Amino acid sequence: MIKKGSVMDKDKMLQEVYEKAKAYELKGGNCAQCSIAAIFEVLGVNDENVIRAATGLADGVGLSGDGHCGALSGGTIAISYFFGRKKEDMARMGKNLKALLLAKKLHAEFVKEFSTCRCHDIQIKQFGRFFDMCNMEDLKAAQAAGMAEQCSTLVGKVARMALEIILEEREKEAKKVKQEELPIL
Repeated sequence: MIKKGSVMDKDKMLQEVYEKAKAYELKGGNCAQCSIAAIFEVLGVNDENVIRAATGLADGVGLSGDGHCGALSGGTIAISYFFGRKKEDMARMGKNLKALLLAKKLHAEFVKEFSTCRCHDIQIKQFGRFFDMCNMEDLKAAQAAGMAEQCSTLVGKVARMALEIILEEREKEAKKVKQEELPIL
């Protein structure tokens, strides 16, 4: 069992999430689901409904390429799962601020690494063209171009980015709780 908190264990968790997300993407695709599934597995979360809910986010939403990368969507969903606003707090706008700021951090790291967050543009940068994954000829061309390897590596990197944000925020929260528990002298 992974002992939470130590640097070595954090590094191990980050490597494990990378490997799991990459393997899931290579096995069956859907970047959003693969990133969430890997993050949840490493953190011991079993919530199939969240993974199912991400199905339509693959390849820039519905295989359109026109939205942002599904791995970024999945990482954002995972962050929001842990730090997002609850339904009972919907009328309290400030309750969603932590998740929004952490999602913004993930977005900034993503864009720094990949120059854009739009799936279409990432494909053009990596392959020189966009592949319509609903078109059989494009699907074959994507496979021949090595899209599975490239995208699985990206998914692994993004899952690692998101997990690192989650772990860092959990560490901050744990330190805050410990400070609040100290007796006042």
